[in-house]
Amino acid sequence: MEMASKKSIGLVVNPIAGMGGKVGLKGTDGPGIVDKARELGAEPVAPRRAREALERLRSSNLDVKILTCSDEMGESEAEEAGFEVEVIYRIDSGETTSEDTRGAAEKFLEEKVDLILFAGGDGTASDILGVVGMEIPMLGIPTGVKMHSAVFANTPEIAGRLVGRYLRDDGLSLREVEVMDVDEEAFRRNELDTDLKGYARSPYDPRWTQAAKSPTTSSGSEEEDQESIAEWVVERMEEGRLYVLGPGTTTRAVAEQLGVSDFTLLGVDLIKDGKLIAKDVMEGEILESVSSDQTTIIISPIGKQGFIFGRGNQQISPEVIRKVGRENVLILSTPNKLIETPMLKVDTGDKELDEEFRGYARVITGYREKRPVPVS
Repeated sequence: MEMASKKSIGLVVNPIAGMGGKVGLKGTDGPGIVDKARELGAEPVAPRRAREALERLRSSNLDVKILTCSDEMGESEAEEAGFEVEVIYRIDSGETTSEDTRGAAEKFLEEKVDLILFAGGDGTASDILGVVGMEIPMLGIPTGVKMHSAVFANTPEIAGRLVGRYLRDDGLSLREVEVMDVDEEAFRRNELDTDLKGYARSPYDPRWTQAAKSPTTSSGSEEEDQESIAEWVVERMEEGRLYVLGPGTTTRAVAEQLGVSDFTLLGVDLIKDGKLIAKDVMEGEILESVSSDQTTIIISPIGKQGFIFGRGNQQISPEVIRKVGRENVLILSTPNKLIETPMLKVDTGDKELDEEFRGYARVITGYREKRPVPVS
């Protein structure tokens, strides 16, 4: 009997992905941005989350071969997770670039790996797609600030589980999914400019993989619903209480209802007594300002994906949420958004905190209207 060949994984870790999140930089693309993130106290996110995925894959006891880049672009994380690795692309440690990601992808094509597993954001996904197209399936470990693409697992641990299921041929199908990317320079100017980069093949389970972000419609009914939500939220605001206003068009309606014009559509702002007291804040600024009995976090889920924490609002970190208290989190969503987002998701990077959100959350959907929505 012929023995089945060992499955192979091409692993790429973008070590700087996600570093801009907590410090409000909305990504790490562009000259000087990583240095600025470090100056503001940002720490690497991707290596830890890559290890979480690899440790989960390791626990499946599959006999897999990992081909990867040297040092912090995969070798270190895979070895720490207990895998034997073959380095097929070498980098200059500490000076990684998108060219390194593309160079690794070219090697994966040559080696005909069974799957590419990468830790990064939309930019990393776009770099890999530009080389391999749909020739090799790919799956993302979510570590970036921007993750609008449908190629990512919901969490690092789930990424590891999905890889195991796919390599075992455990009934996990491949589907063609959108790879999107955002213009970070426009994003930092408070403008959302998203491009469809193409389609990738990716292991699919509707429970465990995220959809591509859905843009908010500008229909009259949607705007009316946002206004009615905002009206009730503003009526309930308390004097002397701090409000941490997350990104999005539904939360924007709250600022507009207050008469605040200089808000940050794609960042996090602080509001008190009806006035904007701090704009586009970092995690540290929020922690300095909040208190457990006098602060409310106001957020809205990402359209179609359903994430309320862990995508695009990393400034509202686990430390911030714990200091404010889960009971002081206010979730806003229009009825139309909940039709395409029937389940909310949390991926803060703190597993215990994520578990505390599991169950049902009361979501404000209109004036004096709430609806229980499941949280996974």
